Amino acid sequence: MKNLLTLILAAGTFLSCTAQDAKQEEVREYSPYIGDFDPGPLPENYDKPLFGDTHFHTSWSTDAGMLGINVGPDVAYRAARGEEVTSQSGYKFKLIRPLDFVLLSDHSENLGLADFIRNEDPLLKKSETGRRWIEMVKNGQGYDVYLEWARNINTDQINVPEMVENIWGKVIDNAEKYYEPGKFTTFIGYEFTSAPNSNNLHRNLIFRDGAEEALQYFPYSAFDSGNPEDMWKFLEEYEETTGGRVLAIPHNPNFSNGLMFDDKTYEGHELTREWVETRSRFETIVEVSQMKGDSEAHPMISPDDQFADFVTMSRGNMMGSVEKTEEMLYKEYARYAYLEGLKIEHKLGINPYKFGMIGSTDAHGGISSQRNENYFGKGAFMEPSPGRADGIMVKGIKEELSIFRGENGAGGLCAVWAKENTRESIFDAMERKEVYATSGTRMSVRVFGGYDFSESDLDNLVDNGYAKGVPMGGDLEANNGQKPGFMIRAQKDPDGANLDRVQVIKGWIDADGNTFEKVFDAAVSDNRVINNTGVCETNVGSTIDYDNATYTNDIGAEELTTYWEDPEFDASQNAFYYVRVLEIPTPRWTLYDKVQFGAEVGEGIKLETQERAYASPIWYNAK
Repeated sequence: MKNLLTLILAAGTFLSCTAQDAKQEEVREYSPYIGDFDPGPLPENYDKPLFGDTHFHTSWSTDAGMLGINVGPDVAYRAARGEEVTSQSGYKFKLIRPLDFVLLSDHSENLGLADFIRNEDPLLKKSETGRRWIEMVKNGQGYDVYLEWARNINTDQINVPEMVENIWGKVIDNAEKYYEPGKFTTFIGYEFTSAPNSNNLHRNLIFRDGAEEALQYFPYSAFDSGNPEDMWKFLEEYEETTGGRVLAIPHNPNFSNGLMFDDKTYEGHELTREWVETRSRFETIVEVSQMKGDSEAHPMISPDDQFADFVTMSRGNMMGSVEKTEEMLYKEYARYAYLEGLKIEHKLGINPYKFGMIGSTDAHGGISSQRNENYFGKGAFMEPSPGRADGIMVKGIKEELSIFRGENGAGGLCAVWAKENTRESIFDAMERKEVYATSGTRMSVRVFGGYDFSESDLDNLVDNGYAKGVPMGGDLEANNGQKPGFMIRAQKDPDGANLDRVQVIKGWIDADGNTFEKVFDAAVSDNRVINNTGVCETNVGSTIDYDNATYTNDIGAEELTTYWEDPEFDASQNAFYYVRVLEIPTPRWTLYDKVQFGAEVGEGIKLETQERAYASPIWYNAK
């Protein structure tokens, strides 16, 4: 297993100083929210979910720390709760508004190794390799140490169990220190980093529990096994022993080369009912939107979906070592996983891919930034600097399999409908899948499905939705052939762009086991018309000023609310329905860079975007 971000950060190792040099020359700060900036109160009618990041890293992740990142957990937590901090490159950073919750997901493999080396820790000196690596770093060979570690990631080359015990206790202490129930929730957890042949099978493990339970087990890592099924067994043991609860959140299926949502086990065997039940139990949500690509749908598979091509990064696996095939794509994107789940259910009577969708950042510089105008990048090598959008981030075996810097998205957010801002309440919402993904925007999205709704129920959508139906992530059982209806409300990010449209994506399976998909426009802004096939043929337009990296909300809608029924409903067919909401076009981080630094960006790099949200599906079960 050649891991991970071996070249994502390695490609930027020698460039991390570029941002520092630029900072010395450029006195103007990049983040627009530092100093006395105040976004003001939220609108009274804003139906606010809780927004968080369940996936970002600090210097305690070996891939980041060994390459010189020194931003640790304290800075990461303080930035996430809205404080002004200093980034690796020397720029000041502040979020427009604090996050509600975070999971600091440093990699479990040699967790904290860079700090052990930096501090010449006596525990590390127990290892011959550790002693050698300390001397190499002192002699300026830190990058060579990193390569030695990364090229042998299958093996724990240190093998000092006391180090794990030491650092895991500190991870838990940090999470407990910053946990403020009701105001700011910090989850205990880490990233399990399996990548067989560089095909991404990473999961972030998130615990509902506190220190008492979490301290009973050390982090599970790819050193134990790269097989996610073995990891599930570990989770079962943890729950049975401690009485606690834990979820595994897959991410970046777009780099799994068809393994993330396969119809076979890790070892290539046929799926069993037990396998399906176990995966469904522990993997209730999937991260589908983040910096390293969006994994909702793919334009090659959904050519009739004009919005499927969004932060598309899918030419190979995460090291660019294996070329992608179309067959792999079908097992890498959420929409097609939902369809695959219907097929498996048709065969086994149970569906392993009834998961909800979330977003996060996967930032590796301790800074959870999600907005294009406040973009601090994947790591220090992609923090604000002239030309940071140009060049290769991960070098593949041939250039067309490489991952390019300018392809990166601004990030993502996990939105949760929870009653309280606590570990228990947020975790329970994740478990029941009452969550949605955004590409970084903080728009509000509500979806309810049921048989007894009418247009008038929209006046009290939330109360009627829970009383008469199910929320996003829920199941609707067949009701004597009756057609379900869906109540949908989307509200713009109070600090962001107006809304273009609300769409419903439907997938279904026929009696012969064939699957289908269709995208319906359910509500659109600016008095545009949806035709009788469920499509609005008029684009919303654009107000982007490319010379100044600005836009106006002269188009679009602040809110779109609708009651929608499937015009092609067949009561005999299992189906899923999920909502996608699009903002009007806005400047991308690359355009903000162009204006900020007065430098051109490379040919073919996009300068605009349409931020979006994906609500977890509601499943219709015909039987």
